[in-house]
Order: sequence, then C-alpha cells, then structure tokens
Amino acid sequence: MAVGSEGFFSLVRRLAEVKRLDRREYSAFEVRGVKFAYHWPRTETVGLKQLLSEQLALVAERPDVFEPQYAIAGFGWVVVRLDGVEADELAELLYEAWRLSAPEQLVEQEPDWASAPPVLG
Repeated sequence: MAVGSEGFFSLVRRLAEVKRLDRREYSAFEVRGVKFAYHWPRTETVGLKQLLSEQLALVAERPDVFEPQYAIAGFGWVVVRLDGVEADELAELLYEAWRLSAPEQLVEQEPDWASAPPVLG
C-alpha cells in the first residue's frame, strides 16, 4: 500500500530530535541542524538524503518511483513519489536519511527500523 503525506509525517514523528521547517512550497526536516529530508505537498514527493550508491541503485531499479535530486560530498539525494512506495520501504529510507545526519550518540539510542519498521498510524 502506498504512503501519502500523512504517512510520511507519521514516520518522521517517530525519529528523535527532528525539527520541521515550513517554507512556502515545501517543508524541510533536520536533526541537530543537519537536513535529511524535504516534503513537497504539491507533488506528494519527498527528498531523502542517501549514500550516492543507494541513490543510483534506487533510481536504476525503479525510475517510476525514484529520481535523482542531486549529489554532494558522497551523498545522493533521491526524490521519492509517495504514491509509489510502500510504508516499510519508506521507513527504511527515512531512517537511513536521519541516521546519515544525526550524531552517532543519538543514532545509538534509536532502534534500527530496517529490522523492525514502525507501523503507520
């Protein structure tokens, strides 16, 4: 089942120390001052920080759901169409984006969503 914006927000709320910054066209999400995700309500898409290798693999595997946003310093941001991604896959990608941005001590306190994705709701 595809995930909508509310499902995305539900997943974000489960992560520690996330700050939401609302702008006119989008919302940005950061952990301790480092951005890891964006949400564009008009297109029902999110941008997530990933390793460059993961960005390339996602886009190659399912270009109808994932597209490259940009790459910088070894990270490849990927645009995710919420209507094409399952909740468990989005949870895993979102956790990874957060993990790549959060301080190590904070990451150690959070569960690994890859082994037990949270239930939406």
